[in-house]
Amino acid sequence: MTDLSTVLETTGVLAGAGGLGYAKVRAPRVYWSLVGLPVTWARFTVSYRSTMDVCGLTVQPSRMRAFIARNVARREVLPVPPKVRRVRGTSTGLRVTLRLPAGLEPADLMAASERLRHAWGVHSVTVAETKPGYVELRMTGYDVLRQVRMPRGTRPDGLVVPVALREDGTAFVRDYRAMPMALTLGANNSGKSVYQRNLIKGLARLPVALVGIDCKRGVEHSAYAPRLSALATTPDDSASLLDVLVAEMESRFDVLSLHGVSDMWELSERLRPVPVVVLVDEVAELFLISSKKDEERRERIVTALIRLAQMARAVGIYLEVCGQRFGSELGRGATMLRAQLTGRVVHRVNDKQTAEMGLADVAPDAVMAASLIPAERPGTAVAADSSGGWAKIRTPHTSRDEAKAVCREFAHLVPELPVLDPYRPHVPAEVPASGPSLVKPRPVTE
Repeated sequence: MTDLSTVLETTGVLAGAGGLGYAKVRAPRVYWSLVGLPVTWARFTVSYRSTMDVCGLTVQPSRMRAFIARNVARREVLPVPPKVRRVRGTSTGLRVTLRLPAGLEPADLMAASERLRHAWGVHSVTVAETKPGYVELRMTGYDVLRQVRMPRGTRPDGLVVPVALREDGTAFVRDYRAMPMALTLGANNSGKSVYQRNLIKGLARLPVALVGIDCKRGVEHSAYAPRLSALATTPDDSASLLDVLVAEMESRFDVLSLHGVSDMWELSERLRPVPVVVLVDEVAELFLISSKKDEERRERIVTALIRLAQMARAVGIYLEVCGQRFGSELGRGATMLRAQLTGRVVHRVNDKQTAEMGLADVAPDAVMAASLIPAERPGTAVAADSSGGWAKIRTPHTSRDEAKAVCREFAHLVPELPVLDPYRPHVPAEVPASGPSLVKPRPVTE
């Protein structure tokens, strides 16, 4: 009987260990909640002060504090680490709110993030400033980008579209009011198209006008025709469409001037024009010319794009530019336009120079991270902005059919913009108009 009990106990232990091992690989969230979180929390609690001291994240105490410790408490005067205000476990990691002592800044913790990651045995540590004097350490217990699962409750709202998952387990959002113009770069099969599908899938649910410019004869954007207000599939059509958008921008500025405001969001809802998002696929096709007679068209396109990028934010016209490369080799105006596209997302690239085109002028530290994205992880990218901050993200896989179905479902949200009528794509008559319309519906063309 004793031998049988021993065998059963041993079998149970081995089965439990095997189950945890399986969960660590196949169900990392479960493993983290059962094992990783308690272990990491305990390790953090026990080693916090010594880790901060070794990493150089402590300061000398004030004279008053040193006097009290030496003469009243009769103990050794120790360096002061950031004060822990809150520790909170999540399904992907650990969040720690710290109050910084005088002499430390968030950049000090950012520089030590790799050392903190190894000290506490987590996958990554990122630092976010929450308010002056306070930062949040966001520890990720495992590689959340291996199997992308967007956080619960993430849905498009206003002009904010959740597009991808950050390395710290939070959602990466495309906020057009905060970052009106953006550039997305990436090699073939890097996940650039999937990123754009997720973006269109989110935008299709919002009361905005979507304008597509796809000089690959519309092979990508034509699937989203039910939700597009305009579509240009050749450089000539693109030049004409961009001229119309510039004219629309100028007419909207007249409205702002008439009502004495500088931004369309200051207008009442009744007077406010509908936001327009311009989606440009393979921007290099708009810059390249095959003969001298194409130079005039190129100049029109480049001038219109630069004018929109510089001024259109105030009137609710936003640019979303995609391409494989976007550098000075495209000719005059390329660098000037790129400088206006403050939001940057760089997927896997074929050379370091392409990563530098997208990131070197806004977040130089991110160039190396973009250069090392593996080919077996499509959809992984580095997102940065003009503030110098950057993060590694990965887009959840979305098929073309999924994005197409969403565009059909929300076809009734296409707003009425008469200036874009000549560029409306053909929409099959069977497109349903489901749900209550939030904006004036457009007629379905035969």
